[in-house]
Amino acid sequence: MPISTIETGCVGFVAAAPCRGTVNRQLPRVLGLLLGLALLSVASAAPPAIAQTEINYLLGFIESSGCEFYRNGSWYDSKRAQAHLREKYELLAAADQINTAEDFIEKAAAKSSLSGRPYQVRCGGGEAVTTNQWLRQVLARYRADGAAVRGATTSRKTRDAPAREFSTAK
Repeated sequence: MPISTIETGCVGFVAAAPCRGTVNRQLPRVLGLLLGLALLSVASAAPPAIAQTEINYLLGFIESSGCEFYRNGSWYDSKRAQAHLREKYELLAAADQINTAEDFIEKAAAKSSLSGRPYQVRCGGGEAVTTNQWLRQVLARYRADGAAVRGATTSRKTRDAPAREFSTAK
């Protein structure tokens, strides 16, 4: 007498054939497929190369700035601020929400996702300004310096000029 699917709990298999171990044999294939799809979606969610370069510059600038960053009622050092913003950036990039450096500033670095309050930065004892304003200035200077470097064919002084500090002090 054949065994029914109700008695064995194996749905979709031949009733007379035992299904013990079928799930265990299929699990690695299913997990491999899911992992491949997840990696494919992350790979396709990466911002364009120029945006990644500019965002990495901004994150590096934040970390090395020595400025203090205000978030949700507390001041943090530049290294902690950079780590927080990098984490937000990676989450948003994986969700395909970051395509430009401006997207990064607006969606990750301008305000708290939890409270909606704007982030602020204070450098060298100066007045606090919004990170939105501060990072847009940093980005504009980075782009202007890059254009000057690309446009300067013989001016070694322009090419080797150190990055200018962005202070909030007046």
